[in-house]
Amino acid sequence: MNSHAAVAAELLGDRSRVDAVLENPETAPVPAAEKALFAFVARVNGASYRLEQQHVDDLLAVGWSEEAVYDAITVCALFNFYNRWCDAAGVHPMTAEQHAMGGKRMAERGYVPPEP
Repeated sequence: MNSHAAVAAELLGDRSRVDAVLENPETAPVPAAEKALFAFVARVNGASYRLEQQHVDDLLAVGWSEEAVYDAITVCALFNFYNRWCDAAGVHPMTAEQHAMGGKRMAERGYVPPEP
């Protein structure tokens, strides 16, 4: 999460906004449509077996496309996989400085490995 928060902060130019979303997406200074998406992703993370068509319809009603909803589900599922793999494989956490450096690099060049 820290790496992606660093990328978002770089791209938005607003670390405090990113931190506010991470602290409480319901009260963060973001549009209502983004709050709805964050709530949906939280449901996917915590109780995907309880998802109903109405949850998707609610996102469509605030302006998200079906493709955007699909992408959110996919990203959420993939990062659940990645996190579990990293935990089980013993991947060590990075320092805050490493996250900030990686965030800057990824914001500038995308999600590609650094040049040697």
